[in-house]
Amino acid sequence: EVQLQASGGGLVQAGGSLRLSCAASGFTFDDYAIGWFRQAPGKEREGVSCISSSDGSTNYADSVKGRFTISRDNAKNTMFLQMNSVKSEDTAVYYCNSIDGLSGQSYWGQGTLVTVSS
Repeated sequence: EVQLQASGGGLVQAGGSLRLSCAASGFTFDDYAIGWFRQAPGKEREGVSCISSSDGSTNYADSVKGRFTISRDNAKNTMFLQMNSVKSEDTAVYYCNSIDGLSGQSYWGQGTLVTVSS
């Protein structure tokens, strides 16, 4: 059974830090690009960051560039999102995603809520 289990969300003050984790199982994690998305109340889901399966190249949304860092530990089938200098506009449910670039097969985690207080 394929599973992506996100964790690490919670309440954090503006300017603080939080680290999200997403544990994967049931598929060959190394072969999949990974990403974090978020959905704020009343807004559409948006991409936050992604990291490739091949060369480890990363991309970030302009809104989080310089503040968030995506990483992966293939040995532990886990992905991370380090969130620093958080802002109230970072408040959202954060979802982890894995996608196989060849087949297009995609898996989603259940989401973890991040609330930034000002």
